[in-house]
Amino acid sequence: MVTIIHANIITPSHIIEDGTLIFDKGIITAIQEKSVASEKDSLGEVWDAQGQYLSPGFIDIHVHGGGGADFMDNSVDAFLQVAETHARYGTTAMLPTTLTSDKQQLWNTFTVYEQARKENIRGAQFLGLHLEGPYFAMNQRGAQDPKYIRDPDPDEYQPILKKYGHLIARWSAAPELPGADAFGKAVTDAGILLALAHTDALYEDILRGLESGYKLATHFYSGMSGMIRKNAYRYAGAIESCLLLDEIDVEIIADGVHLPDPFLKLILKVKGVDHITLITDAMRAAGMPEGNSILGGLDTGLPVIVEDGVAKLPDRSSFAGSVGTADRLLRTMLATGVVSLVDAVKMLTLNPAKLLRVDHERGCIAKGMRADLVLFDEHININKTIVGGRTVYSAS
Repeated sequence: MVTIIHANIITPSHIIEDGTLIFDKGIITAIQEKSVASEKDSLGEVWDAQGQYLSPGFIDIHVHGGGGADFMDNSVDAFLQVAETHARYGTTAMLPTTLTSDKQQLWNTFTVYEQARKENIRGAQFLGLHLEGPYFAMNQRGAQDPKYIRDPDPDEYQPILKKYGHLIARWSAAPELPGADAFGKAVTDAGILLALAHTDALYEDILRGLESGYKLATHFYSGMSGMIRKNAYRYAGAIESCLLLDEIDVEIIADGVHLPDPFLKLILKVKGVDHITLITDAMRAAGMPEGNSILGGLDTGLPVIVEDGVAKLPDRSSFAGSVGTADRLLRTMLATGVVSLVDAVKMLTLNPAKLLRVDHERGCIAKGMRADLVLFDEHININKTIVGGRTVYSAS
């Protein structure tokens, strides 16, 4: 049993000042409005938070790498390195995310993931894979390797769903492609979160996609069409459609670069806090010095350059993933001046937990929930990261 005293405890609705939290065997057993005396005999091990914030663990549902490793390296060591790197920044759970690849590499990823999940005891927990692609619009590929982009093929995705569907938490694809409706229904029927991404979809495509199960916009604004003209007439693109349709949630790379301040404020104003999830979309250079790096696998990825706090293609024609970490997302959102700490934390904890349907055990601080916790100061400097009651990172 562990008792944390003198903590400012962040709940989905307010902050409990100078509160106490007790967890035992990885589960939160009590929350008290006031800190209690540190009598170790009755309280177990006592940690004094000294007025720092105690938050639910951060859940990153779109992350490719960090600490010099990428999930597309397809090695157990790479998976563990990414998990441990992001735990230093408050992430307690994540969806390892793929890039477009050839079929054999994708199949290899499932095998590696199964082994890494068993060995991951020192980092953020894996909640399932996020397959980003390979079913994308070529014009919106961004930094995705064009030679691997293709239309949905049931001869490819049906065997994957049959054998490895239980390992997949989320799949992102372009809803306007030939075969995308049947693909979407198959993914949704398998209980997998379906998201639209790297898309040239127009409003009618998005409406049809809703019927197939597309309910989340992947890295909103990035890799998707805005308003276009055809024969002098204007048509709403994916961006306007996702803003308009309440049924679609959006995830945003809140690193302060992908979406400048006015965009963040617009998204907050239109979609509202409850329909926004913060993601890092981090690649291998997250947590590393700036300079040359690789997006994707070491052997198959694309060369990129990291500068100005973001990864770019060498010709600087496109961003190539972020180097953000979860703590940076919170700082960026708070810097807008229009969102509270409670709401910023909610977009990184409870909202992604709801999308993944794990909010019965993760995403907020309450009695009976998992002890996935983060302790940080007023500048969002991470002091301690706790996963299932185990400390996986401590600054002291």
